[in-house]
Amino acid sequence: MLSGSLRLTQCTRYGTLNQLRNYSSSTAAMAYKNLHRNKKRPQLPTIEQPSLSADSAVSSIIYETPLPSKTPKTQHVLNCLVQNEPGVLSLISGTLAARGFNIDSLVVCNTEVKDLSRMTIVLGGQDAVIEQARKQIEDLVPVYAVLDYTHSEIIKRELLLARVSLLGPEYFQELVAHHNDSDSTVSEKLRASSYHPNNLPPSQALRQKYEHLDAITKLTSSFGGKVVDVSDRNCIIELAAKPKRISSFIALIQPFGILELARSGMMALPRTPIDGVDDGTDPTKDAADVVDVSQLPPG
Repeated sequence: MLSGSLRLTQCTRYGTLNQLRNYSSSTAAMAYKNLHRNKKRPQLPTIEQPSLSADSAVSSIIYETPLPSKTPKTQHVLNCLVQNEPGVLSLISGTLAARGFNIDSLVVCNTEVKDLSRMTIVLGGQDAVIEQARKQIEDLVPVYAVLDYTHSEIIKRELLLARVSLLGPEYFQELVAHHNDSDSTVSEKLRASSYHPNNLPPSQALRQKYEHLDAITKLTSSFGGKVVDVSDRNCIIELAAKPKRISSFIALIQPFGILELARSGMMALPRTPIDGVDDGTDPTKDAADVVDVSQLPPG
């Protein structure tokens, strides 16, 4: 009778393990908890507290407390494959917020697989802390996998939509000063400028407007973008490029007067290496890295 019950327990346990293996990764955490729910946990070890005086306790705290890590913070790109269901975004962002991370950008989109979404998160922090956060996110129930693309060759792209003024910087600065009550004198000075559109003849104002449009179009095409909409006062620019290239373009287009700007987060996919093609990394070291120049003879 005892051997029969033991055999039944083993069969039940093996059956539960097989179910755990057959579960998808989205429910792996839940299956693991169900498997170890009735397992008796060992008692925690008890440590006798040392009898210290106040002075010795303060000295121990001051001199034995480890110093904070001086590892520099780097930008990390996390690619999360998650189940397409309500609440996943708030669950992952809440996990990162609980650890004190400030998310630089976050993009969520559907994939070619049904009920699967791709989430690209860009945040800054130390490598060890980011790795702990990555493991915590991966343990969440609706998360399949979390890939760290920080040290990988990836393709980065970001989309920019910007509404730029065609009437010149004077009109844009007057528009900004109009919304500030303290800058009323600045608005009057700008309106009195000879380059203000109201002080120019209609033909010259029209010529200046199209000169600005031509300059904006040439600058946008140099960065690989295009003008998607033109009105009598402003135009809308579309540009898809690397994040640093987007920031450089915004700095160059700023003098024309940016009325409105919409910038998506960064999307990334890893490069696929080609078989038989060298990736450009030379395993040999430079002579300056091996030989100490101070130990060489003159000349």
